[in-house]
Amino acid sequence: MELQQIGIGHPAVKDVLAIQRNTAPNRFDLVVADGLWAVKLVLDLGLRVDKFFYCPELVRSEDAKGRAEELFTRARRSFEVSAKTLERMSERGEPDGLLVLAEMPKWYPEQIDLGDSALVLVTDGIEIPGNLGTLIRTLDAAKADLLVMTNRRTRMSHPKVFRGSQGMSLSVPHVEFEDTADAISWLKRNRFAVYLADTDDSKNYRNLDYVGRTAIVVGSERYGISKPWYDHGFSRVGVPMLGTADSLNVSVSASILLYEARAHKDRWSPS
Repeated sequence: MELQQIGIGHPAVKDVLAIQRNTAPNRFDLVVADGLWAVKLVLDLGLRVDKFFYCPELVRSEDAKGRAEELFTRARRSFEVSAKTLERMSERGEPDGLLVLAEMPKWYPEQIDLGDSALVLVTDGIEIPGNLGTLIRTLDAAKADLLVMTNRRTRMSHPKVFRGSQGMSLSVPHVEFEDTADAISWLKRNRFAVYLADTDDSKNYRNLDYVGRTAIVVGSERYGISKPWYDHGFSRVGVPMLGTADSLNVSVSASILLYEARAHKDRWSPS
């Protein structure tokens, strides 16, 4: 591989640092995939690779060398950087010589193929990137079909979303509605039973049957679910709080609800 050698002051490196630090607009919706496991995911998903950064002195395996050659052929531009430069670019304790800027995949509501028992999570106003990442990781684990975002407060390409999701932000389908009313209309048109995660006047999550298409709505960490969701007669579902605290972390609550829905849909039974 013949790669251009660049240092910390090069514009391509500055692009990575801006995305890692979330300090500039990410016009092309690029995500930093750092390390062998992350670049494997990018390659396996067939994502477009915008830039590839390679540090041969940090590469420790033949697998990594092979992936580097594959990335070189796929990337729009490829660079060689020193260990010191890659350590500045990476947010991992021990970078292993491979880092790419890859284009986030995009999904659109009309393209989503929904089964008769589809399971969807709606995030309304989620603000903390790490929470969004954890929710996406749980969606993957619970075999949910789709993430729907309304009142979005953090971008999907945020590095903490990628890390929190263990890269599943690249593979779990997600769509965004700028207007909450449009999301509600889409769910109704597609015959979803919609449940609002709430601790007030809610049904115990164990007492629902989750038959058919199911959408579970969780709200922001500070304000909960926004008012428009309450104007349509949707049922409220809650996890009982048996101690002093009045609510669970949004990621924990969503995990419980998604797994309960999955248990009903797949008819899990005690072994």
